[in-house]
Amino acid sequence: MVRLFLVPMWTELEWSIRPLLEEWAEVASYDPIRSADPESISRAAFVEHGIAELDRLEWESFFVVGDNFGTATAARIAHARRGAVHGIALGHACASWDMEGERAPVRRELWAAMSQLMDQDSASFVRHGFTQITQGSYDEELANRMVERVPTECMRAAWAMIDEHPEPIGELLREADRPLLLAKHEGCLVFTDEGFDDLAAAFPDARTLAVARPPSADEGFVRALRAFCLDG
Repeated sequence: MVRLFLVPMWTELEWSIRPLLEEWAEVASYDPIRSADPESISRAAFVEHGIAELDRLEWESFFVVGDNFGTATAARIAHARRGAVHGIALGHACASWDMEGERAPVRRELWAAMSQLMDQDSASFVRHGFTQITQGSYDEELANRMVERVPTECMRAAWAMIDEHPEPIGELLREADRPLLLAKHEGCLVFTDEGFDDLAAAFPDARTLAVARPPSADEGFVRALRAFCLDG
């Protein structure tokens, strides 16, 4: 039985493709944000919560799957448990979240605009801004459920953490030394093609694909992930 551990940015609700994954795999996920205290927000805490969930599951082997700004948490969990990890699949794949330079993985201008909206009204930004940024892949019903589950103060703290800590995702993947599936969201407004291309070039043996929607909401990613897990 294939086992998938889905790592989100804030809450497991982000993985709208989960029912499709459950047709052929045993699937688990978790909410990285588990407290209403913004002071509790850190990458280390997100990783600790994920590892605690894996300990509870007692899985001897599994695949780690991350997307969006959950990829750093996914890479760190896979690195920490690499002895049990069969492979790592990342959507919006890039080596870091750097925002400077010609080949920066994240667009600074758009990030700054989103950060301003997040500071002004986090709930409204998640309810309406995410729908627009993902070109309708996350609808307002899902966004409302996310707002109900995750305190807005914690959303702001987690958002700020991304800019403060670019994250050495590429280094973590190299040290984990597991088979890779790297997915690009074609036409993404936030992540650049250059960031994806540079990571794919750094790992020439990785499987790669481009999908029309965020991978956590894309049926094409489901098919590619299934092939990656079953063929490996």
